[in-house]
Order: sequence, then structure tokens, then C-alpha cells
Amino acid sequence: MDERIITNKKQEEDTFEETIRPDSIDEYIGQTEVKENLNIFIEAAKMRNESLDHVLLYGPPGLGKTTLAYIIANELGVNIKTASGPSIEKAGDLAAILSTLEEGDVLFIDEIHRIPRFIEEILYPAMEDFKLDIIVGSEGSSRNIRIDLPPFTLVGATTRCGDLTSPLRDRFGIVSKLQFYSVEELTDIVKRTSRVLDTPIEDEAAIELATRSRGTPRIANRLFKRVRDFAYVMNDGVINLDITNKALDKLKVDKLGLDDTDYNLLKSIIEKFNGGPVGIDALASSIGEEVSTIEDVYEPYLLQNGFLKRTPRGRMVTEKAYKHLNKEQTEQNSLF
Repeated sequence: MDERIITNKKQEEDTFEETIRPDSIDEYIGQTEVKENLNIFIEAAKMRNESLDHVLLYGPPGLGKTTLAYIIANELGVNIKTASGPSIEKAGDLAAILSTLEEGDVLFIDEIHRIPRFIEEILYPAMEDFKLDIIVGSEGSSRNIRIDLPPFTLVGATTRCGDLTSPLRDRFGIVSKLQFYSVEELTDIVKRTSRVLDTPIEDEAAIELATRSRGTPRIANRLFKRVRDFAYVMNDGVINLDITNKALDKLKVDKLGLDDTDYNLLKSIIEKFNGGPVGIDALASSIGEEVSTIEDVYEPYLLQNGFLKRTPRGRMVTEKAYKHLNKEQTEQNSLF
């Protein structure tokens, strides 16, 4: 089920994102408030000749957290080192990463909420005092070693800010939430991608593609890549509205950006649980998915656009979902 084209989770084919990634805050489209604040903080740090405060970026997948991390490094004029929470399993893994940093460097840790708790405790003095305390040797002959680190900026990215412990979250001086993008912003992103990839796209087609992209740049760029294939084969490489509609219909991405997986989730609540409310564990079992996948990948867009709502008793589909799926709402469900 993870192979769906409109999932906001990163896939192997998304490596082309690196070739179209903007290099500066001015080039970055959307997230206006986050950009303006970061620009001030970066300029102030440069004027003081200090490292930037640690930055936490959070929000649903695919909204540009990694891109912003690279832009922060570019704007500061420093190197960036990257890691992911799940890959840091031992104290030695973290020590190996931190020991390679030079003064002012940016360390980007994706999925930072998945760092083991005991690793977090080693990270605290590194973030606060730029010191690394590690224990070496076997039990009975172990000793503590303190290593001085150069001042650096940790940029953490997470889709689950609530899963971060308070001590870790409190050590970030700059905390920014990324929001879903508007159709206008996604249209600008699609047009920029068309220029970078040298594939012409008509305005109506760019708007249609943006409308079906679930408020997410990663999905917009992925859909653009697939629509481009149809355009090359069927229209001499030019993406127009007709080609866009044909391609997206073939890919089973409807006018509001929903696909078969979304339909399956909504229909399951309607047909198996009378529209809800239903607990997240029961829902996950009914569609054969993990709870975390539903919460991180499926739900944000459905909640944002009013197809689904959370109640103290569980998830419920809305009247909008019934209408979109051409399902009749029962009297029992409408009482909730």
C-alpha cells in the first residue's frame, strides 16, 4: 500500500527532488512566516558571528523540511551533515557524526523523534554546551571521556512533534511548524519545476495538477514527473490540461487529490463501522495498516479538508465524505 503515488512519504524515485531543490530562502516557495522568521534569525547570527540557534521543523511529510535545512546551511555559508533518527542506534554513532563537525556547521537529523532516549541524553550537553560525554571501555574498566565540540546548529525534522521528549524539545531555540500549501503556492512550485526540468506546462494544467497534489510539494513534483511521461508520449512533451486530466485519471488521483487508498479508508469507516466513531487500532486492523501510517500519511490531508474528524470516541467520516463517495448517510450516524 506504500507504493501509492500520492503518498507524502519519500520514495526512492524522489531522488530527483535533489536536482530541483531551491538553494536560497528567496527561491523557496510558500511557508512565508517560517521563511521570514528564519531569514531574520540567520542574518542576526551572521551579524553576531555566532552559530544559529538549534532549529526544530515539524509538520506532515513532504512539505519541505529537508529543503529548508539545506537552505539554512547555504544561507549561513557552512557545510551540512545529515543523519536520520533510526540510524543512530549507539552512542558511537552519534559521536562519529558530531566529531566530523566544523565550527558553524549544520547537522540535520531527520525523524529526530525516533532517536533512542539514551542517545537523547548524550545529545543534551552537545546542544547546550557543545561538549560530548561518552563512556568507553567494558564494564568494570569503563571511563568517561569529554570531548569539546565546535559550535554547530542542529536542525531536527519530525512529523510527530508530540513524540519528542520535553527536555529535547526545550533545547531548540527556534521551533517552526510547516503548513500545507495553497493551490496558488503549489502552482508556482509546479511552474518552477517545469522550468528546471525544461518541460513546458500550460497555466490551466499547472493549476489542475496543483489542485490534486494534497497541499504537498513532494506529491506535486511526483505527479508532475508522471504527467510529463504522458506528455512526451502523447503531446510532444507539452503538458496541457487535457493531458493532465488524462494522466491523473489513469493514475486514479481524483479532482480533490484522493486515491484508492483514501477511498478504502473512508469506505471502511462507513461500511464496517457505520461511519464511526471508530478507534484508531480497530481502523488500522480493518484496512491492514499500521496506526502510525494512518496518523502520519493518510489522516492529515483528510482531516485538513474535512473528510474525516477526530472525536473523543474515535474517527468519524463527515457529510462531505459521504457526498464525495456518493454514499447515503444513515440516520444513526447523523446523530453523532
